[in-house]
Amino acid sequence: MKLQKQHIIMLLFAALVLGFAGAYAGVKLAQPGPASDQELAGNGAGLQNQGNARPPAKIQKVAQAYNLIKENYLEDVKDKQLIEGAIQGMVGSLEDPYSSYMDKETMKQFNQTIESSFEGIGAEVSKVNGKITIVSPIKDSPAEKAGLRPNDQILSVAGESVAGLNLQEAVQKIRGKKGTEVVIEIQREGVSEPFEVSIVRDDIPVETVYSEVETINGRKTGVIEITSFAENTADDFSKQLTELENKNIEGLVIDVRGNPGGLLTAVEGILKNFIPKDMPYVQIENPDGKVSKSYSNLDEKKPYPISVLINEGSASASEILAVAMKEAGYNIVGTKSFGKGTVQQALPLGDGSRLKLTFFKWLSPKGTWIHEKGVKPTVKADQPAYYFSNPIQLDKPLTYNDTGDKVKNIQIMLEGLGHDPERTDGYFNKATEATVKSFQTEHDLEATGKVDEKTAGLIETKIIEKVRDGEDDRQLEKALNILYQ
Repeated sequence: MKLQKQHIIMLLFAALVLGFAGAYAGVKLAQPGPASDQELAGNGAGLQNQGNARPPAKIQKVAQAYNLIKENYLEDVKDKQLIEGAIQGMVGSLEDPYSSYMDKETMKQFNQTIESSFEGIGAEVSKVNGKITIVSPIKDSPAEKAGLRPNDQILSVAGESVAGLNLQEAVQKIRGKKGTEVVIEIQREGVSEPFEVSIVRDDIPVETVYSEVETINGRKTGVIEITSFAENTADDFSKQLTELENKNIEGLVIDVRGNPGGLLTAVEGILKNFIPKDMPYVQIENPDGKVSKSYSNLDEKKPYPISVLINEGSASASEILAVAMKEAGYNIVGTKSFGKGTVQQALPLGDGSRLKLTFFKWLSPKGTWIHEKGVKPTVKADQPAYYFSNPIQLDKPLTYNDTGDKVKNIQIMLEGLGHDPERTDGYFNKATEATVKSFQTEHDLEATGKVDEKTAGLIETKIIEKVRDGEDDRQLEKALNILYQ
C-alpha cells in the first residue's frame, strides 16, 4: 500500500535512505538523522506564520544582489538558479543537518520512494559534522550485503567527491536504477586508509516488521524486528504480536537495531501496546517551550517480560520507543543509540518544492531530551569483533612479516571463522600464515599461506554470510536470556 502524499508533512526524518530522493529517518530516503532522514512526525499543532510572516526591510538587500547579478555577471544566469541558491543558502545558514530544501525534482524522487519499494543501495544516510555518513543499511539490502555499517563516512561516489554537497545532492549521486553499479569510497573509524565498495543497486522493498519464535530454556519467546516506522508498521506489528501471543509466548524481544526512524504515528501505535496510561509515551515541545503529552488507554503492562534491542544505528522513532520502554521499566540491551531528538515538517512552497524545517523537540516520558546524547542501554552488550571487520582491499598479497591494519583485519576475520591466528595485532607471523593455509585448504584454494585477492574475497564473503546469519549475535542472546532472570 502506498503512503498517502499528505503524510509527507507528518514525517520525522532521522535520515535519508539511499535510493530515495530525500530524507528518511524512519521512512526511506537518505539523511540524519539516522537513513534516511525520516520525519517522525508532528501533527502541525502550534505552527505559526506558515509562509505569511512579513519579511524584514533588509530583504531588499537580497533583491539588490539578485539584480546586480542579473545585470552585470559575465555569463547568463537563470532566475531559478539564483532563487533556489538563495533558499539553499538560508537553510544552510541554520547549521541544522535536519533542515533542508527539496526542489521540485527532489520531491518528485521523494514521492517515488514512498511507494511500496524504491531503487537504490538501501542505506539511510545523514550529515554528521559536515560528513555524509551512513546511519544504517536496510535489512537484506545491497548496502548491508556489501558490508556497509553505521557511522561509515562516504568520501566519494563513482570517483566524484561528495565534499561540500548537501544531503540531497549526495543522495542523488548514490541512488540509481536497479542493476546499475556504483563505487562508493568509505572512511571507517579505526581504519587508517579509505577503501572502496562496489554495490549493485536493486529494488528495496518497504517491509518493516519481521517476527519469529525462539525457545529459551523451554520457554516460547517472541522476537519482533522493526526495520523502520512506515505507514503500515504499527498495524503489521500489532498483527504479528497477536499471532505470537496466540502461540503462548512467555517473553518478547523488540529489535530496533539499525532502525533509522520513521513516522511518529507508527511508533505511537506500537507504544500504545506497552506503556500504561499513567505515564505519557512521548512529549513534544514547541519553540515557545510548551509541551504536549501523549497517552495510551492501556490499563496495565503485558503479563510477560520484554527486552528492547538497540545500537548506534537506532535513531529517531527507534529512540522514542527505546527511551519510553526504558522509563517504563523494561530492559534495553545493546549499545548507545544515535541521538536524534528533533521533529521536522516539510512545508510546500507552491511549485512542487518543499522546505523541511525543524519545528519541535521530542522528549521522553520523563522529559529527557536525548538529542546528540542517545539512549543508553540498561544492559550493555557488544557484538564479536568480526562483526566490525572491514572490506579487504589489497595492492599486493599479504604475506609473512607484513604488518598493519589490513593484516589485523584478516586476523580478526579468520578468528571469527574459527581459524585461530593466535594474535590479532596486525603482525603476519608464522601462526597467521598457518591459519591462512588452513582456511585455503578448507575451501579448496591453493595453500600458499599468502592472502591474495581470491583468498581475501572468500574470507570476506564467509564473514558477511556469518554476520547475516546471526550465528554469534551476542546482543540478541543477552536480550533473550535476561528475560527470565
